[in-house]
Amino acid sequence: MSYRILYTKLLESLLQPLATASPLADRVYQSIVDAICEGRFAPGERLTQEDLAERLQVSRQPVLQAMALLKAQGFVEEAGRRGVRVAPVEAPQIVRLYEVRGALDALAARLAARDGAAEAKARGPALIEAGRKAIAGGDRGRLIAADQDFHQLLYGLSRNPLIGESAGMHWRHIRRAMGAVLDDPDEHRPVWDEHAAILAAIAEGDEVQAEVRARAHAEAAAQRLSRRIQAAALVAA
Repeated sequence: MSYRILYTKLLESLLQPLATASPLADRVYQSIVDAICEGRFAPGERLTQEDLAERLQVSRQPVLQAMALLKAQGFVEEAGRRGVRVAPVEAPQIVRLYEVRGALDALAARLAARDGAAEAKARGPALIEAGRKAIAGGDRGRLIAADQDFHQLLYGLSRNPLIGESAGMHWRHIRRAMGAVLDDPDEHRPVWDEHAAILAAIAEGDEVQAEVRARAHAEAAAQRLSRRIQAAALVAA
């Protein structure tokens, strides 16, 4: 057997365990981040590897991998000898996130009005109806999912995949902020009025209005979330 073949087999043997372990760590990560984003793990709540491994019926190793990623992304933070705890949702962070999202959404809306008007007319009404039904149902998970569906449509209509990829980096934190404070139906109605106005501009092919409305929507959402987070912090204090 040649040296090259031996070297190749050695690499395969070294890499195989990582390839096998990765999907499980990914699923553990997704389960934990979903629980954080949906409020099942509250800000400040302590998380331990042992407890999470027992709940998820896995070994500690994939939990350790998932927690390292969650820590790097700012979902959890060190809690001294107590391990880690769920990081707080803070108003300044939300404002910064929405500044980035506002720029991306504005660009997406302008491009969508240029290239996706027909698709907006075809798909927009059903999506807006789904969002309004989610408000009536009062299901926080459905509301967040419907909001994501709207923005994913917006990014798709832009015909620029880099916009959606860039926005995706921030959506988990935005989703978490929404899940933490959006428990009042009155907070949701303006959101879907704004969504409908954005899609109307896109359907009309009005690039300027689509961009202006998308940016204004992001700014209004940041203000609503920031206000609710600050109010919740005062109550907790």
